[in-house]
Amino acid sequence: MPSTGEHRVPREAVHNRWDKTLQPAVAIRSGDLVHVQTQEVSGGQISPGAPAEAVSGLDTTRTYPLAGPILVEDAAPGDVLEVEMLELRPGPWGWTAIIPGRGLLGDEFERPYIRHFVLDPPNRVDFGSGVSIPMAPFCGTIGVAPERPGPLSVRPPHEGGGNVDDRRLIEGSKLYLPVLVDGALLSIGDCHAVQGDGEVCVTGLECDMSVSIRVSLLKGRPMAPWTYHVVTPAPPEAGGVQVCTAASGPDLMEDARTAVRELIAWLGRRHGMSREDAYVLCSLAADLRIAQVVNGPNWTVSACLPQSLFSITSAGSGAW
Repeated sequence: MPSTGEHRVPREAVHNRWDKTLQPAVAIRSGDLVHVQTQEVSGGQISPGAPAEAVSGLDTTRTYPLAGPILVEDAAPGDVLEVEMLELRPGPWGWTAIIPGRGLLGDEFERPYIRHFVLDPPNRVDFGSGVSIPMAPFCGTIGVAPERPGPLSVRPPHEGGGNVDDRRLIEGSKLYLPVLVDGALLSIGDCHAVQGDGEVCVTGLECDMSVSIRVSLLKGRPMAPWTYHVVTPAPPEAGGVQVCTAASGPDLMEDARTAVRELIAWLGRRHGMSREDAYVLCSLAADLRIAQVVNGPNWTVSACLPQSLFSITSAGSGAW
């Protein structure tokens, strides 16, 4: 039977690097609930009304404050973590910016630029000029500790997830991550009120966030490093629940190949399809999406397949 414990990670329990030797903020059991209060990505260096110049002088030792680590009892390499996103509530304010030299067009924007937003009402963002953006909160950085010796930068995604900036990780989604070290050491932060695929100018709508998750351990189900899976309600334009397989690495084409290979394997494991039929189905119905192209040297690509393609009896929960 799953555990029904409940835990809170103190707001001050943050770290700014991946490191398997970090002491856990809390220890939980499979099935437990965890509540965290994440800090926006600058770690308090950007405040409401801050000038654009503030983003050029950020102290990188304070950026990417991650809540955790969260130790999961009995987790070991070769297991999988299921992280269910139960509640995601942005704080009252957020910001987005252009940082010279960063982002997809970093060489074309030579001066810093910043926009501040009031996140109230909580369902839409008033961009101005008659533009209103539906809010879709998610955690930009969520991952487990890598096996490699640390400390390691948070900015690029790593073999256990991390800064993948995947906007499909909204409330109601489930994320599946490979466990790489004993205890898993899960951490969360860098939350966004909304973001487009790619996060092209290097920031989403950065904000504090109240996050509630349920963490479950799937024993003895090895998952390839540098990959993760998502079962998501998906943004409204995507048309319902999707299963997404994703990969990060320094080559977008190879990331795309790995994501599709993972989806082919899932179709075979979950629906008994041959590799040939699964590959054809991916071509007919799966969407390749670039989650982010700004956290170099590693980019992130996902392959998403609608669950509506399958009959009720064959679709199941979509779980990994």
